[in-house]
Amino acid sequence: MIVLNGGSSSGKSGIVRCLQSVLRDPWLAFGVDTLVQAMPPSMRASDAGIEFGANGEVVVGPEFRTLEAAYIQGIAAMAHAGARVIVDEVFLGGAASQRRWQQALGGLRVLWVGVRCESSVAAGREVARGNRVTGMATTQAEVVHRGVSYDLEVDTTHRESMECARTVAARVE
Repeated sequence: MIVLNGGSSSGKSGIVRCLQSVLRDPWLAFGVDTLVQAMPPSMRASDAGIEFGANGEVVVGPEFRTLEAAYIQGIAAMAHAGARVIVDEVFLGGAASQRRWQQALGGLRVLWVGVRCESSVAAGREVARGNRVTGMATTQAEVVHRGVSYDLEVDTTHRESMECARTVAARVE
């Protein structure tokens, strides 16, 4: 199991795609975006679900937390059943978010990877992508790492996704 944590537009998704191409065995990939897209549209603009503020802030409510807990347990069940899984996450709650995953992944070998990127570079990527709320990259760049423990950190500010993926893969194999 590999868990990548970083702010919006930090380069996690690119690293995940590269990891899937360089790792010897097949790995499944899931991300918080998968969870959000799977939710009914009504939950993407609800104080009980998830709200994206005009300045890039993200607020999650109780219904989101309930579905997130089930999602985490489902991913953990696949890993416990023998699937190799890469998770692309944004720990909005820092250490508390990591603890939710650690509890579900108990007993599994997990590589915790911090994906860092200077906020100005991530903000530029955010604009280029065109599918993110402006400000998310800057708002999340540091907060997602607060209190989180990593086995490895990569910085995509000046490194390509493939180079970062090879660094991660070297720790897995």
